[in-house]
Amino acid sequence: MSIRRRGDAVWTGDLRTGHGRVSSESGAIRDTPYSFATRFEDKPGTNPEELIAAAHAACYSMALAGALANKDYDPRGIETHATCVLTPQHGGFAITKMRLEVRANVPGIDPQVFEQIAEQADRECPVSNLLRPGVEIERKATLA
Repeated sequence: MSIRRRGDAVWTGDLRTGHGRVSSESGAIRDTPYSFATRFEDKPGTNPEELIAAAHAACYSMALAGALANKDYDPRGIETHATCVLTPQHGGFAITKMRLEVRANVPGIDPQVFEQIAEQADRECPVSNLLRPGVEIERKATLA
């Protein structure tokens, strides 16, 4: 059975002076403003890249928790910071890299084993797999 999730965006106006609102089906994000200024400057609001980064951080954290549990480790906490890199290319922009910085509290695990499981989690993470063709994924995982 497939799981479906929906997001919605409404945009008014041209690229530079227009504005929009983005919402998620669950209501966790509701009519959050976005614009050229929230994407390419540092004005308040959201942008597609930070939403992708948040989704990647959440997905990878869950994949790592699952991979650790499958190897009989009990993680006490996983903190993932994701950075989505938007790079000018060919007169436009492209997402070229995702950086994952992971810090996990996993009692009784050898650091080398942890690194192997962190790598496995990246291979199993649905968002990593969605992004991987064409986007470099850089991961640094450390133990707390």
